[in-house]
Amino acid sequence: MLERRLLLASQSPRRASLLQQMGLDFEVQPADIDETPRADEDAIHYVDRLAKTKAQSQWRSGFVHLGADTIVVLDGALLGKPRDEQHAMQMLMRLSGRSHQVATGVAVFDGEQVLSDVVMTTVTFRSIDSQEAKSYWATGEPADKAGAYALQGIGGVFVTTIAGSYSNVIGLPMAETEQLLASIGVNTWLQRQHV
Repeated sequence: MLERRLLLASQSPRRASLLQQMGLDFEVQPADIDETPRADEDAIHYVDRLAKTKAQSQWRSGFVHLGADTIVVLDGALLGKPRDEQHAMQMLMRLSGRSHQVATGVAVFDGEQVLSDVVMTTVTFRSIDSQEAKSYWATGEPADKAGAYALQGIGGVFVTTIAGSYSNVIGLPMAETEQLLASIGVNTWLQRQHV
């Protein structure tokens, strides 16, 4: 049986970087889907639905599709990517001095079955002031990040503790992704031998 190739259904350079860090060979084909949350949809159901939808979009035979979606959750509210500077400032000031959760849904699809998992990580911010938040926005980094910050970038200066998966906060929980791929029949170790 031929080994199926991996396709990342995401335009996120961070997810691509994490798959590369895992030593995996893959192609990228971003999924263009509506990411609007449904009424009364909680974070777990939201990211799980989007990950599955991304994985199953634009099916290509001979591939296993990998979809993922990440959201920041504070007091039950979903904090996606900021619309503009004012929205980013509001999010950052809400996160200041508090703990929040980061939920990532990961799904794999082989043309017949879809398997998924949702991983939650708790992140605690130190207190930040509005000038710091404004200066951070000026770097350009928070513009396309859920919760308006990047743990792996400059935004890491705000983070005091992480309880759970570090890579989950970046956008792809590596351990759970590896397990999902194995469960759907992808031999990641065979792929790594060819990298």
